[in-house]
Amino acid sequence: MAYYGKCIETVIGQLDKFKAKKGSAEQFLEAASTALQTLSPQKQAFILEVLSGCLEYQKLLAVVVDAFYVRAGCLCPRADYSLFEVICYLATFQLEELGFQLFCDIVRSQPVDKMYKFLGFFFNPLNLCSWITDEWSLIYETAYVRENWIGPLMRWQPEVQKLINQLEEVLANQSVVSKTKAKVTEPKEFNLTVPRPRSIPVPEPVPVVAKSKPVPRSTYQPPKEQQLLETTKRHNRWKAEELLLRANMEEMRCAVPRSRGEPPTQVSQKTLQPRLLPRILKTPKLTFYKTNNVPVKLNTAAILREGSLYQRQVEKELERVDKLVDGAGDFSEFLEWQRKVQAEGREEQLAVSECHRLQGKLSHEEAILARQRLVQGNKEKADQKKEETAELMQQCAERRLQEERSMKELVRRVAEVQKNAKVAQTKLLRGRQQIVQEVIEESRELLQRSAEAAGEEQKRRRELISQLRALETQPVRQGKLVDLTQIPGYGLEGEMSVVELRERLALLKETRRREEEEKRDQIIQGKRARSQELQNVVEQISLCRAAMGRSAALRTIWKELQDSDTSLLNTPVCIF
Repeated sequence: MAYYGKCIETVIGQLDKFKAKKGSAEQFLEAASTALQTLSPQKQAFILEVLSGCLEYQKLLAVVVDAFYVRAGCLCPRADYSLFEVICYLATFQLEELGFQLFCDIVRSQPVDKMYKFLGFFFNPLNLCSWITDEWSLIYETAYVRENWIGPLMRWQPEVQKLINQLEEVLANQSVVSKTKAKVTEPKEFNLTVPRPRSIPVPEPVPVVAKSKPVPRSTYQPPKEQQLLETTKRHNRWKAEELLLRANMEEMRCAVPRSRGEPPTQVSQKTLQPRLLPRILKTPKLTFYKTNNVPVKLNTAAILREGSLYQRQVEKELERVDKLVDGAGDFSEFLEWQRKVQAEGREEQLAVSECHRLQGKLSHEEAILARQRLVQGNKEKADQKKEETAELMQQCAERRLQEERSMKELVRRVAEVQKNAKVAQTKLLRGRQQIVQEVIEESRELLQRSAEAAGEEQKRRRELISQLRALETQPVRQGKLVDLTQIPGYGLEGEMSVVELRERLALLKETRRREEEEKRDQIIQGKRARSQELQNVVEQISLCRAAMGRSAALRTIWKELQDSDTSLLNTPVCIF
């Protein structure tokens, strides 16, 4: 078992190296043969044969192993992929050559649970006859697959099923042994150090902060300059409104509007008062405060700027007065002209909006027509595309038929090559068997020589052992004599010799034996008393039952007599 287990481990390691390098199979086999020259010829031949077969039929093995990982081996590690490939190759291609017993030894040398799962999945008749056959038929011909691979596997299926049952029993025994050997974990307390009590920290002194100055009241009060400016503004406004009121009251004659061509008329103050009264009433009532004239310092630029402002205002006022003297003030013609211009502008705007509306309708109609033209063009393109796809599909079908014919021809050639390869393989197997036979004979001779050498070594060791035993039989005084009646004298309380200890133990055993016998006698007496009580109770129960039976019989007899003769009703009856 260990021999084949090591061989299978070597094959798995070489397969993993080949998958990692991903080179050509022939170069890898040459490199592997050079690396395995240190092994024996028999082991080297077996490893190379299995390794070359796994590389040759790698596609077939990959179909089974991949399906196993998907369906039944979800919990199996991916590192065992090469192991399952090797077992699948041995079961499919080498089972008849190796023999079933040798195959069983190889399987038992591997982990039991993994072999149980994989063999149960691979040798399932439903899997072999359904999807495995279909998948292998995609690579090789169906007849060849059924005759050379599926048929032998189905013939070996009953014996392999027995092997699977044995593996299941081994798994069950291992689980029982593991359960019995499992020790209950006993928790232990942690040996933790006891923390020291924390010391109370000394309070830090509170720092004394210097007393800050209070916020001055002037922070929350507006400045006096701003108040003076506000009062000055109000005073100036009051003066301006007073002047405006006075001007409205003393309006000149030329300021009264009149029609063009009318001679100027004099208007008295009495006639102006009713006109000016509403203006006076509409002026807001303001509250004015008397303030002291605060001198404001102005620079030259400010003085000149203010003087020019006043000069422009006086000129505007004079110009307005001149226009009023000339008779300007009738706005009827301007208003009529303004109305005409506005009417023309509205008409133009309406015309423009109508034009925009008509243009929108035209663009909408043009968009509809363009959409129809686009749909028609798309339909024509779709019809043209359908015709092109139909031609392409026809060409593709013709190409597929041609490829199928070429594939059939190729399969026929491959089948012929495989037949020739089978013949060459049989010749190679015969040559290998002859080499193996020669290696076995050489190994027998080597084993015989090693057995002779081991026998001589054993004889020499026996002679040395006999000499050592003879030396051991000589009398040698070892150690010192021990007096069991002597007290050791260590100074302990209750110290005694071994003989006294034995006597005390014997007395203690005797007292315990007597106590046990007394307890046993008490238990026997108690049992006897309880059995006697139970027997008395049973006797009482039997007497009561007999009395109840007699009374019931007398009652039935009395009822029968009562039914037959009613005259006996008054006669007394005693029931015992």
